[in-house]
Amino acid sequence: MDEQSIQSIVKSVLRELGETNLPEGKIMTIKPDETDSAPAALSAEKINTDANAQTETDSKESLEDLSLDKFIRWNGIRNAHNASINDDMISQTGARVCQGRAGPRPRTISLLRFLADHSRSKDTVIKEIDSEWLVERNLLEVTSRSSDKSEYLTRPDLGRQLSDEGKKLVLEKCKKSPQVQVIISDGLSTDAVTSNYDEILPPLLKGLENAGFDVGTPFFLRYGRVKAQDEVGYMLQAEVNLLLIGERPGLGQSESLSCYCVYKPSPETVESDRMVISNIHKSGTPPVEAAAVIVDLTKKMLEQKASGLNLKR
Repeated sequence: MDEQSIQSIVKSVLRELGETNLPEGKIMTIKPDETDSAPAALSAEKINTDANAQTETDSKESLEDLSLDKFIRWNGIRNAHNASINDDMISQTGARVCQGRAGPRPRTISLLRFLADHSRSKDTVIKEIDSEWLVERNLLEVTSRSSDKSEYLTRPDLGRQLSDEGKKLVLEKCKKSPQVQVIISDGLSTDAVTSNYDEILPPLLKGLENAGFDVGTPFFLRYGRVKAQDEVGYMLQAEVNLLLIGERPGLGQSESLSCYCVYKPSPETVESDRMVISNIHKSGTPPVEAAAVIVDLTKKMLEQKASGLNLKR
């Protein structure tokens, strides 16, 4: 584009902006002074050398892990009148208190912790439990009508029913008419299952057996929703159905498990017939303690032949 064309475009834009007196302009080309070229080149070379040296220094170090306790229990309030009060508050809750701020924005550590926790919560929803993990624990794998995790998340109704193959497996492999049937499902948190399984299922099964109950065949339901326990219980004619399922994760807590308990489930079972023990994880209700509570609740359901609002506590 020549100088005349450029001048024409500039004048056109200025007229659109309301300018009327348009003086003749001239485009100037700035050429580097030959006397300055050598120092400039030297300066650029020095900058590159310094940058490379800095990169080499930084590569020997790494960013600290944001899951360390000093970041989780971080006190971001500057110049507090009594910092110990804030420290005490932080130690007693998992909520994001005393984060501080930089003007209208959060502090850098606070923001990074938020992003890390949010990523962790998203990861546990979309992750899959490896079939080898189930084989190692001798767990039968049954699927719901959801074909994959994406469909499971967008079609909750499909997770409430077993697939045709799943129904066939349950009827072929599981004990019929047990007093208690236990199901494990990934739900909305795979970490909840993998983190708590070894600490809750063995003591739960042992506790039920020691209480004298006839326990059915435990199995894993992939892509399951809570309502699926009604279909399983009805198919196997179990008196009590216990479903251990991963809870919807929150920020900073992606390992929370719930146990849904119902007496003689059927297609007519409604939510008020169901009871739940939630927040089962190392920072909430310890898995071993939860197992004892579930066994005690199972005793009451079998004694009173009821669950939910119909159970007299």
